[in-house]
Amino acid sequence: MHYDSKIIEANGISINVQVAGEGPPVLFLHGFPDSLHLWDAVLPHFVAAGYKVIAYDQRGFGQTDAPEGENAYKVDAIIDDAIGVLASLKISEKVIVVGHDWGSAIAWLFAIRHPELVERLVAISVGHPTSYRHSGWAQKVKGWYIWMFLCRGLGEFLVSRDNFRSFRSLPCAKEDSQRRVRDLSRPGRLTAGLNWYRANASDLFLAKIANCTVPTLGIYGPDIALTAEQMINSEKYVDGPWRYVEMTGCTHWIPLDKPKELAEIIIDWLRGV
Repeated sequence: MHYDSKIIEANGISINVQVAGEGPPVLFLHGFPDSLHLWDAVLPHFVAAGYKVIAYDQRGFGQTDAPEGENAYKVDAIIDDAIGVLASLKISEKVIVVGHDWGSAIAWLFAIRHPELVERLVAISVGHPTSYRHSGWAQKVKGWYIWMFLCRGLGEFLVSRDNFRSFRSLPCAKEDSQRRVRDLSRPGRLTAGLNWYRANASDLFLAKIANCTVPTLGIYGPDIALTAEQMINSEKYVDGPWRYVEMTGCTHWIPLDKPKELAEIIIDWLRGV
């Protein structure tokens, strides 16, 4: 599939963007420790179904700039990146937003804060922030790693030791693991990724977050870091239409494990099937 790849200057940084297809726009947001390549096997299905796909490396990842300092990774700045990308591409209509992991958290907040820009929301793996916060001890145990990430210096040491052994042992294809290690081994990049957690942990765990008003699809699969409860109970925080789908035979990285099935679930929902 042919992509229109470009570097966009938006929100004070250079952002690496890929665009393909024609039709209703769909914005794809990856999380930590990924890049826009998370969606490589997903996007062709959307293009074939008649959608315009937009994927980009979020700040600190891939070929997008990695500003210094924790405050550069506040949710407000990350959402402004998405708005800047859409503006630079002259996307004036509402978009469908699809997010995974941290990209899902950003997608929730983008849809909540800017419903005038979002037609529909697809949240993969990560539920509404308030649902995550209230999901009990099982989720807190699964999220133990966050406390490690919040420790400056220690987080970097533990993640990167033995040539990123912890990331290389994740249940993903060797190519994806190698790409992560290569990207995060660059100077300052691991700290940039961990700064997503450090800049936003207190707000996400303590701040009051509004309900989502746009139609929302929550997708969950077997996950080392997340419980099904935090996604299922997101329904309580969605004032618009809600659908929940639970996938099997996959890991946390659903877009890598089951790209065709994932795309079909989302496209069927968009078409009202």
